[in-house]
Amino acid sequence: MTPTKLLYMEDFLALTADARVEQTTEDGGKTVVMLDATIFYPQGGGQPYDTGVIESVAGKFIVEETRFADGTVKHIGHFEHGNFSIGEQVKLSVNEARRTLHSRLHSVGHMVDMAVVALGLPWTPGKGFHFPQGPYVEYAGSLEGLDKEKIKLDLETLGKIFIAEDLETKILFPTPEEMARMMTRNPAAIVPGDKLGRIVMFGEFGVPCGGTHVKNLGEIGAITIRKIKAEGANIRVGYDLSIAA
Repeated sequence: MTPTKLLYMEDFLALTADARVEQTTEDGGKTVVMLDATIFYPQGGGQPYDTGVIESVAGKFIVEETRFADGTVKHIGHFEHGNFSIGEQVKLSVNEARRTLHSRLHSVGHMVDMAVVALGLPWTPGKGFHFPQGPYVEYAGSLEGLDKEKIKLDLETLGKIFIAEDLETKILFPTPEEMARMMTRNPAAIVPGDKLGRIVMFGEFGVPCGGTHVKNLGEIGAITIRKIKAEGANIRVGYDLSIAA
């Protein structure tokens, strides 16, 4: 099957789009719909999946889960009525409230990294968990000799400053050489060797990322740094976000 075109990679603010049905199958009591293109974000990169609706004159499909496998996005759910035919044109609509919350949570994770860099902390970014239930970002590094409470306060203060500055978010698709020059953080493992990368820019701060984000940092709303703790050989920075922006 042809890989699914990921429309959210170029426009993460779009909540509706048109697509063509490539295949429908049954799996574990659920219906799986594959399309030639999608704006539905499949779970990955620490960000939860999108939900929503796919519909046409012939049917209405409720997307309960979105997953990515072997280049194809799988829209998993059930038909509220009707069905789809192969090649049929359909309308995609993402659940706006869910997408907006996940975009805010994901953007906060990168904003924490902006603050880490601004403070000059010698930590290397690792994985993030941008779910509503206990979001956090992890770093390789050490807390030895550091005042955790002061760092916690400083990170939160800087985060609030960045939000007040309302920095604009942009997407760039640089070559590997351009990517290596422009990124604020540049672990060699995340720079693609032979294809265009995707960098999300928050003002002048760039990070490689395939997720969805806020249009401006002011859309994040109120934040708090929940805690900073050692987690094995890593440092975990937990944060919270007010549900209402």
